[in-house]
Amino acid sequence: MNIIILGAAESGVGAALLAQAKGHVVFVSDRGAIQDSYKTKLTQAGIEFEENQHTEARILQADEVVKSPGIPEKAPIIQALHEKKIPIISEIEFAGRYTRAKCVCITGTNGKTTTTLLTHHLLKEAGLNVGLAGNVGYSLAEQVIADAHDYYVVELSSFQLDDTIEFQPWIAVLLNITPDHLDRYGYSLESYARAKLRIARNLDSEGTFIYNADDEVTGKYLQSAFMETRLLPFALHQRPDVWLAGYYTAEDRLCTNLAPGLADDGMEVSTATSPLIGQHNRQNTLAAALVARVAGLSAEQIEAGLATFQNADHRLQPVGEINGARFVNDSKATNVEAAWYALDGIKQPIVWIAGGTDKGNDYSSLLGPVQNRVKALICLGVDNAKLRAAFDGVVPHVEETQSMADAVARATALAAPGDVVLLSPCCASFDLFKNYEDRGRQFTAAVQSTITRRISE
Repeated sequence: MNIIILGAAESGVGAALLAQAKGHVVFVSDRGAIQDSYKTKLTQAGIEFEENQHTEARILQADEVVKSPGIPEKAPIIQALHEKKIPIISEIEFAGRYTRAKCVCITGTNGKTTTTLLTHHLLKEAGLNVGLAGNVGYSLAEQVIADAHDYYVVELSSFQLDDTIEFQPWIAVLLNITPDHLDRYGYSLESYARAKLRIARNLDSEGTFIYNADDEVTGKYLQSAFMETRLLPFALHQRPDVWLAGYYTAEDRLCTNLAPGLADDGMEVSTATSPLIGQHNRQNTLAAALVARVAGLSAEQIEAGLATFQNADHRLQPVGEINGARFVNDSKATNVEAAWYALDGIKQPIVWIAGGTDKGNDYSSLLGPVQNRVKALICLGVDNAKLRAAFDGVVPHVEETQSMADAVARATALAAPGDVVLLSPCCASFDLFKNYEDRGRQFTAAVQSTITRRISE
């Protein structure tokens, strides 16, 4: 087949390498500049490519197109392909054709990276031959060339799910659905929700769908009566209105039960040694534990894995202590929902650093945890008017800065022993920083610099 790959980053280059390995004719096209590392991979493989343009005449010769998840449907080249009725699929769909491994696929507006990393860690520590792929930064297609794993744990965004057609996970996990990326879905929450739910649409009687029964949007659009697969709903607490496969019996103890009516199947797992904090991470842990149970892990194996897990940076990451106050980097919290989880999950008084590029945020849902826990708010952004309007009368002390070093200095001055200084911005980072990683690294560096300076004084 004549396979055209649109987009030459991780997923596109991985798909190109797989397509070539399977004997297809391959051409890669990227409208922007291609990173040197990816150009090197393509050149070494002898794969033809172009950058900074899409040559439409060449692309429209395709038998099939593998599209990067970052390219929107409204892009002119995609519209031209639709007019010619040329099939467009995702890298995940393409990779799925060439592996017999069991895929555990995880999606959700918030928490999917943590849950993916935790699930992979639990399975790997228990001795399973498992790979890590998808939105965490590793191409599934490239790994499928060798196909050396029995299992893959795959993080999937809604964009990656959009162009899946026949791809069939072994286990699908849906953590939550809250408004995000709605510009890609006609500003329709229903369209976005249906994109997320595509993760489960090809599950059969041998598959499993793990989902959050506490999530209202999931419940609204999930047509479970028409699903021919095993359903394992979870919730933070036992509920009288729905059977649950997973829930907490205590703050640091969860119970899993893989089949309704089998009370003796219930397995309790202690989460006391887990480094994860916050209510959302209790949900993430439930989901990961249920995957582990389906994969055959014991309570002892799950508990051992929880104790040795280290989460990705910038996700409620402890980065230091100054004068008895803990500093926590949650720079990945780029929307209101993610910040709510952080504010709600920390029980100590909080000095909160927030702000950045507002994405149409409605801060009203934060008023409860902010009133209960936030003693000071440091607004870190070019334009803090909306943030101040929301919290000036709610938080006892509010001030502004446009420098991370100043924000950390002011937070250090305002925090008392036992407090938590929380960077959980609610907003995108592009006004003052390159991205959320840059913002988080600057926060961590400022904290470490302060610690070092105080030690030397």
